[in-house]
Amino acid sequence: MLTISAIKKVLPHRYPMLLVDRVDELVPGERLVAVKAITCNEPWYQDLAEDAGDEEHAYPQTLLIESWCQAAGVLAAWDKPNPDVMSGQVMLFGSISDVVLHRPVLPGEVLQHRVRLVRALSDTVIFEGECLSDGETVMEVGRVVMAMRPAEELTGALPAAPAPVGAGAH
Repeated sequence: MLTISAIKKVLPHRYPMLLVDRVDELVPGERLVAVKAITCNEPWYQDLAEDAGDEEHAYPQTLLIESWCQAAGVLAAWDKPNPDVMSGQVMLFGSISDVVLHRPVLPGEVLQHRVRLVRALSDTVIFEGECLSDGETVMEVGRVVMAMRPAEELTGALPAAPAPVGAGAH
């Protein structure tokens, strides 16, 4: 089992966007099972009205997908961790397809992200899997493509913007 301190050595994400709480199973180059506990104390719930119903407390779908993808990131980078995105290799999620969301997820649920590595090429990894809550599938992920790129290729200086027409002329 990997606790949060081990996860933080692999992923660059931090509060409030670190969305993996624990890894229960890790077979490098093959599969991973990670856990995310949903709680109403997360920042995305702070502006809900006092009388908000359960449907308004549904965990944001984009964050459910992000959490699953972070679990995939742990599997991809386990053998070459790089929590500093300003150097080394940076994980970039290139595409996601065939995602099926079966039902809303609510505070109090403990999610189990199951990630399987389908194919690994030199700098590209393909995953598939699902997310379960109490044994029930709440999300299926058909395919996620992730690429590893050198940070220096992504952080190079941007070209200077041209001066506005007429700037400096009086």
